[in-house]
Amino acid sequence: MTGSLCLVLLGALSAATAMAQVASPVRLIVPFATGGATDIGARVIAPYLTELTKRTVIVENKPGATGVIGTELVSRAAPDGATILFGTSSSMGSSPAILPNLPYDVIKDFIAVGVVATDDYVLVVHPSVPAGNVREFIAYAKANPRKIAYGSSGIGSTYHLGSELFALQTGTLLTHVPYKGAGPAVQDLVAGHIQMLMATLNSAAPNVKAGKVRALGIMSLKRNPELPDVPTLAEQGVTGCEYSGWIALFLPAKTPRAVVDKLNADLNRVLANPEVKDKFTKLGMQAAPGRPEELAATLRADLTRWTKVARDANIKPE
Repeated sequence: MTGSLCLVLLGALSAATAMAQVASPVRLIVPFATGGATDIGARVIAPYLTELTKRTVIVENKPGATGVIGTELVSRAAPDGATILFGTSSSMGSSPAILPNLPYDVIKDFIAVGVVATDDYVLVVHPSVPAGNVREFIAYAKANPRKIAYGSSGIGSTYHLGSELFALQTGTLLTHVPYKGAGPAVQDLVAGHIQMLMATLNSAAPNVKAGKVRALGIMSLKRNPELPDVPTLAEQGVTGCEYSGWIALFLPAKTPRAVVDKLNADLNRVLANPEVKDKFTKLGMQAAPGRPEELAATLRADLTRWTKVARDANIKPE
């Protein structure tokens, strides 16, 4: 074989390899089961990222251990941009504040890419609770310490720590009932087995509108257009409880900055698409394009906040 022919063949092989690498699929790991808000959010953006990047983005659900299994998988993945974590304010921001001996460090083992969407929380109660607003609810809770049971999507979730933050700020004593997800907690609230839930708006709004539960207050700084008649907690005299949930993209540590910036740019282009914005709005969420540094700052602030809440409320893993 002549030298020139060898060079031609090697060049063709290199080109084919490069094309194969470009065309290889991307795994978008959701550390929770199918059907939840996190899973739905991932499936909203996946086809748009596929179209934009020309690489098939496959959503893979890896549930278990409050998000630990799927999150660990990404922490150990090759830092080449082919494995992306679809993290949440619970799995990355609040659960690590109380879970000991995690097999990863959410700060050191991941690189923030960007927030996908944010989701307001709303304080909802069963209609049997004799309270039409937050002030009346606080008075009722103080008159009946520990008798109000609130649900959560698991120990260390934002549902859990957000409720404890409310209890700390209002001087009330509530009883925690953890579930294996938000869905069962919402079902038990509707059934009257628990009396209160700090639920994401996308999971609470349908039941509020149907009259199955009563919304007392929004946890964000301003009212949500999905429930415009529900005042914020601050409007009702309760401050220091403002927070919102988020879903976001993370890559394994040591991923090259160029890969991070490219994915961030692609994500922001997807989130600017009116179709995508509309899909998140219908889910009760808001598309939230931004920079990696903004997500990193949010994550650190959440870890600090929820660590303090866990300490002040003496919350320990069970």
